[in-house]
Amino acid sequence: MNCNWIKENLVLYIYEELADDARYEFEHHAQQCLACKREVESALDFKSALSIQPVPEIAPNLLTASRMKLQAALEETEQSQGWNRFIFDFAGWMQEIKLAPALVVALLMAGFAGGALTSYRLGMARQPQGATGQQPPVSAASIAGIDSIVQDNTSKRLVIKYNTLASQTAEGTSEDPQIQRLLVMGSSDPNHADVRKLSIDLLAARSADTEIREALINALRTDGDAVVRLNVLESLKSFVRNDVHVRDALVEAMMRDVNLGVRSKALSLLFSVRADTSVREALKVLAQQDKDDFIRSEAKRVLANTPNLD
Repeated sequence: MNCNWIKENLVLYIYEELADDARYEFEHHAQQCLACKREVESALDFKSALSIQPVPEIAPNLLTASRMKLQAALEETEQSQGWNRFIFDFAGWMQEIKLAPALVVALLMAGFAGGALTSYRLGMARQPQGATGQQPPVSAASIAGIDSIVQDNTSKRLVIKYNTLASQTAEGTSEDPQIQRLLVMGSSDPNHADVRKLSIDLLAARSADTEIREALINALRTDGDAVVRLNVLESLKSFVRNDVHVRDALVEAMMRDVNLGVRSKALSLLFSVRADTSVREALKVLAQQDKDDFIRSEAKRVLANTPNLD
């Protein structure tokens, strides 16, 4: 046990992720070493300060995009390690075994589970190709990205190929919750523009669903295709009055989008809520400062038709 080990496992300790025996060794060393004791106390104080801060809710699309980026980063790291990936630190591993005897049990359980999984896969491989059954549920945490979406115009069924550790396929209509979850993920896929566009087009018809509407709002803010953003605006127009998140997204598009057509469309959709304080203030800024003559004149026209609530 040394100070470097304490530093490496400090985060695990303050979040109570160390095994009991490792935790005992950690605390015993910290009591004997003044420098480590101070570092532990400082980390605990920092954790306490963070805990009083409000924790914002993570948007599903941001979580999905982050998982996809992490998966890509891990793959790049594995490819760049070269022969180092085959080097096994046996002495370090034995040290971990000494500090965490429960790991032995975990390894035995993992071996048993691996054998059972192999048997299951061999059994499935013997089934006829035509055999069908209920598709297993899709876990968002296990999906790395959406590869392709194919739509059958006759049956209205969708075939979506997505990646986990290996490419998999889900099939169903856009009414299926599993298919909808995959479409939401596909709408923010940074690597496949065609998947992103088709996902958004299919989701637009189901914008009444709150989660789908949030995915469309995210696409309006982040998608690089102006045609896609225009389609999103069209799908959100019926929610401008009643959904403040939609209204804020349209105001943002009207003020900041790089495409004049998107800005003009957002401005026209906001006409029905022009008396709203945030909309009216944004229109005043455009009427006075916008560099585009058309946007400036349209903003002035809308303000002229806005009731004076002062």
